[in-house]
Amino acid sequence: MFSTRAALTMLLASGLLSIACSPPRPDEERYLQQLIEDREIKDQEFSGPSSIVPLDRRSWMVPLRYYEPDIAYRVPAQLNVGEEQPTFEIPTSTGQLRTVRRVGTLEFVLQGEPMTLAALVEIPTQTSEQLFVPFRDETSGTETYPAGRYLDLPSTRTGIYDLDFNRAYHPYCYFSEEYECPFPPPENRLVTTIRAGERLPPEDEQRFPLIPKTQDETEIQETSGGGAPDGD
Repeated sequence: MFSTRAALTMLLASGLLSIACSPPRPDEERYLQQLIEDREIKDQEFSGPSSIVPLDRRSWMVPLRYYEPDIAYRVPAQLNVGEEQPTFEIPTSTGQLRTVRRVGTLEFVLQGEPMTLAALVEIPTQTSEQLFVPFRDETSGTETYPAGRYLDLPSTRTGIYDLDFNRAYHPYCYFSEEYECPFPPPENRLVTTIRAGERLPPEDEQRFPLIPKTQDETEIQETSGGGAPDGD
């Protein structure tokens, strides 16, 4: 029969073993430092001579505005690759259409709610090294650019992706009408607020209406056929 001391020793050893075998916690401090550094680098690029931001707009567009970093908006996402990967057209900021392929569906849980986003690649495919994930949410048109924001996800072999909304960014057409930017398909319109990543300057600092010149919501819905055809 084990003594109380022996039983306690075994429990402690078991506890230490479980701690030793558990996965390490993310280095949040290093992550936040890298995120801030990347934002500073982008501000430098957008302020420099090769900036995409027109000179007369830099005074209020740069430095870029962001939500405060929030680790809760960085979640793992499982890519369910479709057996069929349909191609379809989505409208752009210039009123033209852009052809994309729907690779599959990213499934994830954000703030306790299960959600999905379509993972796309543009056609013709320039690179297979990353997925293109344009999206809209409840901040679009008020706190963020009306046409939505983008995420670029480096490809992985595991099918698990680092879905980090802290890295959500505005398309180039927000800064200049010279750029053509595809809009998120209807299936990538999240019915939630994503207060992470790039945001608009305060309204009293904006110098012109931030309304993309394109079809209204109804026309976009009809043009894109209500989203990509089912391919999973």
